[in-house]
Amino acid sequence: MKLMKTNSDQPIEMDMTPMIDVVFQLIIFFVLITDMSQSDLEELKLPIAKNAVQDKPDPKVVRPVLNVLPDGTMITKRRELYDPENDDMIEVERYLVDQANRMKPWKMDPDLGVALPDNPLLIRADKNTEFKYIQKIMEVCGKKGIQIWKLQLAASEDPAKVAAREAAEE
Repeated sequence: MKLMKTNSDQPIEMDMTPMIDVVFQLIIFFVLITDMSQSDLEELKLPIAKNAVQDKPDPKVVRPVLNVLPDGTMITKRRELYDPENDDMIEVERYLVDQANRMKPWKMDPDLGVALPDNPLLIRADKNTEFKYIQKIMEVCGKKGIQIWKLQLAASEDPAKVAAREAAEE
């Protein structure tokens, strides 16, 4: 059998098309994942807190998020749960029952003698939202079968403090 000899002086051509395809697939993947990680958050003008702690939730822990728009509409993951015109909290209740059942760990409350979800509910309300809508959420959280007793209220930091901290980090 006679083997063909190759001339080593000839350059080897490389087809870049598969590599470009893979790079575009990765870009699309990361764009979708980035968008999905922010699906809980709505564009709101949060009130500015005097003392704020940066929010760093544990990705392994279930933390429900309710966004309350200035008109009182309650939204989670781009889904409207409450319309102030109808004034029906049934969808909010269903959402919170589902989230309470998914929350782990539960801790035994010695006063009530029942196990309660130990994770907080994050309420993100626009700074122009009336408090009565936050109060409605709190009332639903106290109902039997939900009993979420930890709440976090979202606030934004003073822009001057954020700029100073970022300048110090650089």
